[in-house]
Amino acid sequence: MFFDLHCHSVSSDDSRATVQQFLKWITALRKRGYQIDGLALTEHRKYDRDADYSALSQEYDIMLLKGSEMDTRHGHFLVFGVNDRLLREVDFTDIRMDGMELVRAARDAGAIAIPAHPGRKGIGLVNFLSDGIDLQQIGVVEGLNGSARPEENELAQRLVQEHGLSMTGGSDAHFVSAVGLCMTKFLYPVRNVEGLVEQLLGGHLRPIRLEETRSVTESKETP
Repeated sequence: MFFDLHCHSVSSDDSRATVQQFLKWITALRKRGYQIDGLALTEHRKYDRDADYSALSQEYDIMLLKGSEMDTRHGHFLVFGVNDRLLREVDFTDIRMDGMELVRAARDAGAIAIPAHPGRKGIGLVNFLSDGIDLQQIGVVEGLNGSARPEENELAQRLVQEHGLSMTGGSDAHFVSAVGLCMTKFLYPVRNVEGLVEQLLGGHLRPIRLEETRSVTESKETP
């Protein structure tokens, strides 16, 4: 299953794409032989608790889940499995919160927080390793980001290799044609946000680029 775990719709202050526009583009990509099975909407510094994408999910035959991208003192983090407990305990607008406190709060609430684009200058986790970050408490990071420079992804993947971490992929799409450029390949189907968190914790995943999914689709169609 191929899941884009990092997308921003117009609900984020720096995106121009609506959720439906993303889905129409994905429909066009599927007609060209690419495979995209799921999308996580990770809006900046917020969680769209009341947004209901179930009708769009059914109409376009794609799994749509909600998350958040949060700013912390230790860089940006993607948060999945947001629930009432986490919303009570964490201020999603607090850009000065401790990144490791967020990781612990998410874990205790049954959610997960993973570093986004950790190799990015200024806002990636690699800039804050000297602060005593315990990477074993993190376990998984975004190793392939569609909007990152090659050297930023290289830094992220070096972090993964040196510390034995798992890594995800996400497009970090802020405009329509960027969606799906980088994704996460899951070993097992993702049926809900709880299953997503479980697989992220279990490490049954790897990052993948959009063009790699075409060969998978073609192999399924070969008699």
